[in-house]
Amino acid sequence: MRARRRRLYWVLAVAMSLLVSVLAMAWWTMIRMPGKSYRGDLPAADQGLASLAGELRRDVVRLAVEIGERNVLLRPRQLSQAADCIEAELAAAGYLPQRQEYQVPGGPCWNLEVEVPGAALAHEIVVVGAHYDTAWGSPGANDNGSGVAAMLALARRFAPRTIDRTLRFVAFANEEPPFFQTEAMGSRVYARRCAERGEKVVAMLSLETIGYYDDRPDTQHYPPPFGLLYPSEGNFIGFIGNTASGDLVRRTVAAFRRNEPFPSEGAAVPESISGVGFSDQWSFWREGYPALMVTDTAMYRYPFYHHAQDTPDKVSFDRLARVVRGLEHVVAALVGR
Repeated sequence: MRARRRRLYWVLAVAMSLLVSVLAMAWWTMIRMPGKSYRGDLPAADQGLASLAGELRRDVVRLAVEIGERNVLLRPRQLSQAADCIEAELAAAGYLPQRQEYQVPGGPCWNLEVEVPGAALAHEIVVVGAHYDTAWGSPGANDNGSGVAAMLALARRFAPRTIDRTLRFVAFANEEPPFFQTEAMGSRVYARRCAERGEKVVAMLSLETIGYYDDRPDTQHYPPPFGLLYPSEGNFIGFIGNTASGDLVRRTVAAFRRNEPFPSEGAAVPESISGVGFSDQWSFWREGYPALMVTDTAMYRYPFYHHAQDTPDKVSFDRLARVVRGLEHVVAALVGR
């Protein structure tokens, strides 16, 4: 009996040791991020930040109020208006937008692309994208007017630059149901086209629902067991990738934290975890490209996700501007110069 008990203790000790080792390895490879998330009061806004916040507000209001709900099945005219609006803004920034049309049962859809050519590493491509369609019944101020406005703001700031890697800004159609994670999803069409052309996409950033923040405890939720590892306040921007994109996630978080005093969290975790693949980065993973989602975590924080009340008054434009300012440094680090 005593020998059997000793064997049982030994087995339990080995099992616990293995469990601790697995958890430590998972933390080291998936959860650990360079630098530290900013804590404390945000620095006072300067004139440049206030101007950027106004720019973002204008674009979100245009999409969510002046156009409103936009999707190919219920609101095709509004989807077309949104595409026209985005195309005009990119042209005004000095680009020659490329409208890539494809057909779905509800009619024509368009991905909109502009490019800043690279120099030394022109064959390596960085994509910054956001979907411009909305869920049925929602005006989509945060999901995903905030992401589109951020993409446009970044495109304006990179238009005159000389960079090493080629940089593309892309507005995607059909991210929302019923096209979500299907062959008719705009980013799926685009990523497959990149692969068919043999293009070397070295990084893709999906800007997805990035405008809602709450400093109160217990306003942030997670799929289990991540609530044990991350803050309960919904006041940070998240950088989420699959395990194959871990290096990109860590590089992105490091660049953001070096340059912008704003709370940030990152994770490179299995795609099977709920929410990890819930945007356009999923399409690039299908082609083996490194990609991540920049997000306020959407349904894990935002009470008005896919709701008729997803309106501009829910978006914190000051905080959104800080995120975009940090993303400018992230993109600059990825493309070089």
